[in-house]
Amino acid sequence: MKNKKNQIGLIVLIILLIVGVYTVFYGVDANKTGSAANIKQGLDLAGGVSITYQVVGEENPSREDMSDTIYKLQKRVEAYSTEAQVYQEGSDRINIEIPGVTDANAILEELGKPGSLSFLDKDGNEVLTGTDIADAQAGTQKDNMGNSSAVVSLIMTKEGAEKFREATTVAAVNHDIIYIVYDEQVVSAPSVREAITDGQAVISGMADYDEADILASTIRIGGLKLELEELRSNVVGAQLGNAAIATSLKAGGIGLALVMIFMVVVYFVPGIASALALAIYVVAILLLLNGFDITLTLPGIAGIILSIGMAVDANVIIFARIREEIAEGISVKAAIAQGFKKALSAILDGNITTLIAAAVLGWLGSGSVKGFAQTLALGIVVSMVTALFVTRIILNAFYELGLKDEKYYGKAKTAKTFDFLSKKAIFFVLSLVIIAGGFITMGINKNATGDILNYSLDFKGGTATSITFNEDLSIEDIEKDVVPVVEEVAGGSVQTQKVQGTNEVIIKTRTLSVEERKEMEQALVDQFGVNEELITAETISSTISSEMRSDALLAVIVATVCMLIYIAIRFHDIRFGASSVIALIHDVLVVLAVYAVVKVSVGSTFIACMLTIVGYSINATIVIFDRIRENMAVARKKDLKEIVNISINQTLSRSIFTSLTTFIMVALLYVMGVTSIKEFALPLMAGIFCGTYSSICLAGALWYVLKTKVAANTKKN
Repeated sequence: MKNKKNQIGLIVLIILLIVGVYTVFYGVDANKTGSAANIKQGLDLAGGVSITYQVVGEENPSREDMSDTIYKLQKRVEAYSTEAQVYQEGSDRINIEIPGVTDANAILEELGKPGSLSFLDKDGNEVLTGTDIADAQAGTQKDNMGNSSAVVSLIMTKEGAEKFREATTVAAVNHDIIYIVYDEQVVSAPSVREAITDGQAVISGMADYDEADILASTIRIGGLKLELEELRSNVVGAQLGNAAIATSLKAGGIGLALVMIFMVVVYFVPGIASALALAIYVVAILLLLNGFDITLTLPGIAGIILSIGMAVDANVIIFARIREEIAEGISVKAAIAQGFKKALSAILDGNITTLIAAAVLGWLGSGSVKGFAQTLALGIVVSMVTALFVTRIILNAFYELGLKDEKYYGKAKTAKTFDFLSKKAIFFVLSLVIIAGGFITMGINKNATGDILNYSLDFKGGTATSITFNEDLSIEDIEKDVVPVVEEVAGGSVQTQKVQGTNEVIIKTRTLSVEERKEMEQALVDQFGVNEELITAETISSTISSEMRSDALLAVIVATVCMLIYIAIRFHDIRFGASSVIALIHDVLVVLAVYAVVKVSVGSTFIACMLTIVGYSINATIVIFDRIRENMAVARKKDLKEIVNISINQTLSRSIFTSLTTFIMVALLYVMGVTSIKEFALPLMAGIFCGTYSSICLAGALWYVLKTKVAANTKKN
């Protein structure tokens, strides 16, 4: 029985795979619970709710107040979806778009009316305003008898904490009441038992959790700098048609099949194990997306398809190790065990480093960055489990079933060691020339257009034109017939939204002049016979606010520092971390150069694209550094330059094969995908190529230079 445990494990895995595939397609009940169809989808795939608020009491609110209000609303609606968008329309309106929901009234009721909030003492003096509250959350609290009761926990800002300390110090003397007033109505009247000096307070006395949740929501929404009222709310359709989604999924299916075939052809029996593990990986990802209620957008689909290519990486590392062990003359069974053992550190270090980045991005990021971090973290964890456990069970089961001959597994061939380090000066100069060319192109673009890159609506804002057509057009009809007419006036980067239940279509373009608006309106009237009075246009702000950009930048910086610290600790040498970060920055700058030269539209997928490249780059570099670390421990008498060259050559097949499988997936997306996917796939292809180049040609050389130069300088001192 002991010798058959892996065979039993294989049978269990196959059963789980069959059950998982059935669940993905059909769900577990009549409502298709657990199926891929029930995965929460973004505005681009399934539509959602669009709400427009009007500022009350101020005709021309300041830019700072509008920006602050938009950012706070953005953080609040992320509770519904990390892909929710909040942006300015005109001078005094704010739009909220929440994907994956269809009941606008329920959202409005839960979100609350953004009004004015004040905290008043017993004589009616205002001691706090809503903007002094950083957060309010409903919860439960146990008393001395162990009974639970619903409460609201408040966290004040730094200024609010000082104000509250002064107010509660006075009120605590006689246990006075502090009134919480929202839109001139008292919503709570807690008494003060003691002075609160740390900026954290608890409101008790709630009848149940629902009452506490409503009060917490009221306090949060009342913390806005501007008072808002609902102007309109709509349920909007998907921005992309079923054909676009089907095409992307088809590309993913073909790519997955090609990767499986590639692995089988190159690695024989281990390749079959990898293909089976990869199928389990894909099914697990789809089930977990559903289970964790992660919102999936079209770039998210692209990211998952990309992760399929990257998931192969751990298997490639393991299989290369197995071949090396067989070449050393040990048995296949021992080679399998040693292959997994020796590959473990590279797999763990590479994935944990990327997982650290995902955790920081999820913690500090907002909007699409937070959504990307969730998908990235999920992919990393599942890929590690499938590689280290699932693939191992399958491979050992194949061995137990009689596939024991080493010809089924392959043997590493002795090849001439290429001297990469002797060419380091050429590689350094080539990289500097490419990066310099990118900066020069950005300067040329700046002079020609005013922007260094081709920023889309997501970064620059634009004009939203609402058109009521004479018939109910499908999304495909809009893309085929309406968009080309709009592009003749506005150029590229056109986004469309259909308001469900009506003939209204919202078209977002770059900012149009008065003349261009008139020209587009006339073209729509001429081509489609629409009523000119039913065409309205408003200027809209970017959906990626400056605060969100700052959040993303801060998250990337903190993530980079954390990765640097982790690598330095694990490798006992800060120069490994420094070299990794330099290679990472190099890849980002090269991809930026591609954006500048090719003039790829820089939109919401830009951040996800750059973050993907960061994760891919650091993972590829770690694999080489892990081999350098290992070789330094077992071959101390060898010259350092020789060790680095040997390490790069030993991991060369891994670098090439992993990049090739990932490139196949992304290339298919580019060839078969819609425009928004092409804009995501093209720079990613450049990033994959660049990441491979930097890990092979630059990372080891950078470490060698730092190691020898810093060591030499230390000795001199």
